[in-house]
Amino acid sequence: MKYYDIEVCGVKRQLPLIKINDSLSFGSFVIIGDTELISACAGPLAEKIGPVDAIVTAEAKGIALAYEVSKQLGLKEFIVARKSVKNYMQDVVSHEVNSITTSGTQKLYLDGIDAAKIKGKNICILDDVISTGESLNALEALVTSAGANVVAKAAVLAEGDAAKRSDIIFLEELPLFSTAE
Repeated sequence: MKYYDIEVCGVKRQLPLIKINDSLSFGSFVIIGDTELISACAGPLAEKIGPVDAIVTAEAKGIALAYEVSKQLGLKEFIVARKSVKNYMQDVVSHEVNSITTSGTQKLYLDGIDAAKIKGKNICILDDVISTGESLNALEALVTSAGANVVAKAAVLAEGDAAKRSDIIFLEELPLFSTAE
């Protein structure tokens, strides 16, 4: 297996290269469960994000990061958009997404209670990696339909062309790779 070496906030990791198609691969960055990396990244991300009323992330890889960034920002909670409807959820808000790391179409769901919490609030959408922007767009559409104001979009890494975007906050760039490399 081939790897890409990356350093984020002083923490070094080897990312396995995963084939997307016949000509392209990406470095698999999985932050969930990586306490050292989350702890190193949360402060710098929180500083770049600045004051917000809430952090919103999509299930599941961004959850631990959202917890730590929320803590750094002095927030009492964060909101998680779920990938399936749970029995306890009522008045659900939903939106479809196609992501580079997920096969097929998937939906994001926001519990009505969480939707009410963010209505009229300034929020930051947070993820581990922003690549094509499809997940980010779906999350933004979801929270906007709940009446929230998206004032920041942030991730640890911006992958490929996402690193050229001026509307996102990120700590490091992650290139895409030719499968011939």
